[in-house]
Amino acid sequence: MCVPTPEQLSARAADAVDTHRLIELVQEVCRIPSVLGEEGELAGFLHRVMEESGFEAAGLQPVLPGRPNAIGELSFGSGPRVVLTGHLDTKPVSHGWTATTPFSGELIDGSIYGHGIMDMKAALACQIVAMEALQDSGAELAGTVAMAAVADHMGDQLGSIAYFDSYPADMAVLGELSDNEIFLGHRGRYYFDVTVLGKSAHTCHKPLAVNANALAAHAILELEASRFLPELEDWVRDLFGPETFVVPGRVYGGLPPGGPSMIPDECVIRVDCRPQPGVSVADVRAEVDRCLDRARQRDPRLLAEVVLADVKDGYLAGPDDEVVRHMRDAVRAVRAQPPGPSPAATPPATAPVATTGPAASAPTSAAPSRRAAEPVPQVAGWLGDTASFGAKVPTVIFGPGGEPVYCPDEHLSVADIIEATQVYASFAALALARSGD
Repeated sequence: MCVPTPEQLSARAADAVDTHRLIELVQEVCRIPSVLGEEGELAGFLHRVMEESGFEAAGLQPVLPGRPNAIGELSFGSGPRVVLTGHLDTKPVSHGWTATTPFSGELIDGSIYGHGIMDMKAALACQIVAMEALQDSGAELAGTVAMAAVADHMGDQLGSIAYFDSYPADMAVLGELSDNEIFLGHRGRYYFDVTVLGKSAHTCHKPLAVNANALAAHAILELEASRFLPELEDWVRDLFGPETFVVPGRVYGGLPPGGPSMIPDECVIRVDCRPQPGVSVADVRAEVDRCLDRARQRDPRLLAEVVLADVKDGYLAGPDDEVVRHMRDAVRAVRAQPPGPSPAATPPATAPVATTGPAASAPTSAAPSRRAAEPVPQVAGWLGDTASFGAKVPTVIFGPGGEPVYCPDEHLSVADIIEATQVYASFAALALARSGD
């Protein structure tokens, strides 16, 4: 029996992507608001989509009240288990939309508009349609591909934690926005709360007080001036740059407006630190302490308590890890394809041809890629859900959309959406390719 090569399986899966279906699904998800805390409606919609597409074990995994994960999978027999994942939640809507409204999902000049389309509603639709393509391709595969659309990414990442604590995975693709490039990882995030202590008094008794806000100002200036250059492996430094960013991100001092007259005796600085993978909490805490020591040189009265408020680890896959190799091969294969509609994108001869609406105005194939045929691995500065599950599951990051994000008139080109979906389908086919006898 002749076993198809991985390259043939990859091409078959990519060609099976139904681009009409893809465009409509991306538009539909863009029309469902899912700001952090309000993910339930979108989760329910994606659950129904997976159920109607014949996914196995399609369901809503409880995470928080009214905020479940939407999950499903396709089994092709025994073999590795591959998870495609992304988050349901978005940030609040930006002001200033002019091209259309934030939840219109409107197609304008070859791009779909919608709040959160880049982070990361389009990727969720792309992943589901890629799985449908794998199912429709008839490719002989071995293993399982699963979908996990998770809640609470912008909270405590409880959706990802719940999923990967409950379901095994041999490898995963996180669909965070990477501009359709391969991201090996991202920085971590450490929060320190620095509480600066003074002495309170009525405002009219200023000489008796030690204003905690004034003392905190010295600490803020020194924290802002930090240029922390930790010891790093050369390849990590080349990817992320040399500096661990230490930023006084939020300040809480004094009584709220409308309160009584009082000089504050406490001011809290939330220090937002973004370390490269491999930089420890202790390393960054030492830098915060150095900044506070310099602040005391400005004013010896400065007294501060430092508490570690939150830890989210960075993530970094090796450039030669299996999951990265499969993604590199998938990107190469899709970008090597000649432009032109895939079979799944071409309506049957007997089907009515749309003259208006999305199907009439949207391209049905990816245009020649504007990116290099040979992908160059990169990394991100933002925090992904791999902070919570990357240590247990080898993961690569790939998704449509890039910086800046959460701006008015957020949109994605149909060409990039199609390319991302074809890459997801190709990746899954390569990861689940049967080995020859």
